[in-house]
Amino acid sequence: MAVEFSFLTKSLNSVTGSTLVLFASSTGKDKKLAISLKGLSKDSLANLSELTSDSPFKGNINDGLFLRGTPAVEGFKNILLIGIGDLKKSNHESIRRASAVALKALKAHGVQDATVAAESLPLSGKDKDSKLAGLFEGFYLADYSSELFKSKKEEKTIKVSALFSLASAAKSAQKTHKESFVLCESINFSRSLGDSPGNKMNPLILADSAKKAAQGTGLKVTVWDEARIKKEKMGVFHSVSLGGGTEPRLIIMEYKGGGSKKPICYVGKGLTFDSGGICIKPGAGMDEMKYDMCGGANVIGAMLAIAKLKLKVNAIGIVPASENMPGPMANKPGDIVTARNGKTVEVINTDAEGRLILSDALVYASEQEPQFIVDAATLTGAMVIALGDTHTGFFSRDEKLTQKIKKAASSAGELVWEMPMHEEHSKDMKGAYADLQNVTARKGAGSAHGAVFLAEFVDPKIPWAHFDIAGTAWNTGHRVPYNNAKGASGCMIRTFVELAKQYT
Repeated sequence: MAVEFSFLTKSLNSVTGSTLVLFASSTGKDKKLAISLKGLSKDSLANLSELTSDSPFKGNINDGLFLRGTPAVEGFKNILLIGIGDLKKSNHESIRRASAVALKALKAHGVQDATVAAESLPLSGKDKDSKLAGLFEGFYLADYSSELFKSKKEEKTIKVSALFSLASAAKSAQKTHKESFVLCESINFSRSLGDSPGNKMNPLILADSAKKAAQGTGLKVTVWDEARIKKEKMGVFHSVSLGGGTEPRLIIMEYKGGGSKKPICYVGKGLTFDSGGICIKPGAGMDEMKYDMCGGANVIGAMLAIAKLKLKVNAIGIVPASENMPGPMANKPGDIVTARNGKTVEVINTDAEGRLILSDALVYASEQEPQFIVDAATLTGAMVIALGDTHTGFFSRDEKLTQKIKKAASSAGELVWEMPMHEEHSKDMKGAYADLQNVTARKGAGSAHGAVFLAEFVDPKIPWAHFDIAGTAWNTGHRVPYNNAKGASGCMIRTFVELAKQYT
């Protein structure tokens, strides 16, 4: 990462530097600038208030104001003011976003050395550590660039000193920083997988990438090749790969940190490129189908984070990786294929392939007898219609797991929305010539139909949830400042890690 954090324990009036970053809010009817920070003199606050009086900066979230060459705070050449909004509503997510705005402003103004007055953040209360995590995560997540394959890339390092007045506060912050760095490193790795195009990221490369990333983490990575996939009777998964130029792979990542506890299990769709197969997609926007593997990439990222954080839990990550191409041996509409659990599926639409590759993986996951299974997939365009790019929709019939997911997502600062699964949806997926069909002729409820199809391959005794990340997996930076405007988001990794913490 190009951001390097260090920690200072000094009073503000004894520090000098290039640029001081201050977090500010506005209060009262007259919207006066408010900065809560020990060591900031009344004169400095008055100077800053005067300098901002005629500016659009009001201390709101996403607000930023760079004051170059101002003597407003003694010892610093420049001041960067970052809005954090209403202090009463501030939390780890608002701070994460504010920190991202700060990093982007520093980059835009060519600053390579900055001092962040960490105590200008509202760090009191029980959630102090999570707010501090938001500070570090905003910087690290916003630092990721999706320009992986440009011939000329800017890789300037920005050195950031986090300033605390008390040594105890700085020491505590360093521990939080370490965990935040591990989490963001894992998320940014997953983003890089998702941002890689089909010719640079196929099932073989994805498997090798997972193996290399897992080295030294305590993760055991096993990769099944095409012969093993066929031997294991994963006929539905294998059928999707037949039209591609690259063999499929099943990636199994195992972490054992929980003694004799039953494992928890994550399954991710690893469709490295989706042309739609015989039912080919329109050309416009098809380039974005490199992101159809984001569910798998994010499961890999979650497993890396769980292992690096040394959580006291046993976890398994399973990623079926394939291409979906219209080659001569590709699935044809009407083909019937057999899953690992013996159920037969009529392939009505070859572009509904995600549920096909996940089906056998979910059967295998159930065989591990985990405490729960969650899967993540860019499964349906219908989810984008339903929730746009703000919320990730999830489906579950287990109330306890549902509540744990909501708690984990809230802790992670990610927006999720519970979606309905009904027996009527299940009836729609019954096949005329096979046990199931992969799409229905019924209009609407496309995401629910995908979810109930997947449910057919999960042991009903095991709590299970399906996350449809089609709307949130990429190109969300226009809403979330620490995500790129174009590029993979790494969504749900934070939530999946928080969910794992509930089982330690």
